[in-house]
Amino acid sequence: MNHRHVLLVTFALVLCGCTGADFNGGSSSAKSSSDGSPRARHADGDTSQVMGSVDIGAGEHAGDVSTVNGGIHIGENAVVGKVETVNGGITVEPHATASEVETVNGGIKVGDGAGISGTVQTVNGSLSIADGADVKGELTNVNGSIGVAAAHVGGDVSTVNGDIRIGPNAHVDGGIHVEKNGSWFHLGSGIPKIVIAPGSVVKGTLRFDREVHLYVSDHATIGAVVGATINKFSGDAPTG
Repeated sequence: MNHRHVLLVTFALVLCGCTGADFNGGSSSAKSSSDGSPRARHADGDTSQVMGSVDIGAGEHAGDVSTVNGGIHIGENAVVGKVETVNGGITVEPHATASEVETVNGGIKVGDGAGISGTVQTVNGSLSIADGADVKGELTNVNGSIGVAAAHVGGDVSTVNGDIRIGPNAHVDGGIHVEKNGSWFHLGSGIPKIVIAPGSVVKGTLRFDREVHLYVSDHATIGAVVGATINKFSGDAPTG
């Protein structure tokens, strides 16, 4: 686990401790989450709770959105700040915008045309970026697959144990990094499969600190490759 993931777990511990004042202070108003548990809407527009999921409605404008045990749903065309949970998945619906999206245990889905101005990351969970989405920061996890459709990623795409599929027609300004698993705990023993599909561009270096199967379309453009052998393929997907 690298420094980014250590920071994410540290956030989880801090968030778990931030409870009482969020629900009793005069500057907050109690609302209900999608499961009926209390939810605090602060004077600055932030929304937080400890137990249960949070649902930001379509077209709603909010500040930062956080919970500890529960998923987060950001509705279509909503505008929010940082979105964080510890145990739960996060869905950002089409054309919504957020500054960052982070969880520890759960997957993240970013819908068609959605915009994330910072990082999208989880520790244990898949990452899915739909057509037309724009993630200006990094896309990173430890365990779980990563899929980028015809979308834009401004930073690196990185994992430790997951498969990565870029495209078709994706554009990654950064590189791809599969990190060595330095943990004593190994979740799964498979070799990651990395696919760069037709029409895709990866501008940065593709760096592999562990064994991978790397497949690159003959209609894709990539940067330098370090630590892996390129297997070229024709058509929509590799046969291997």
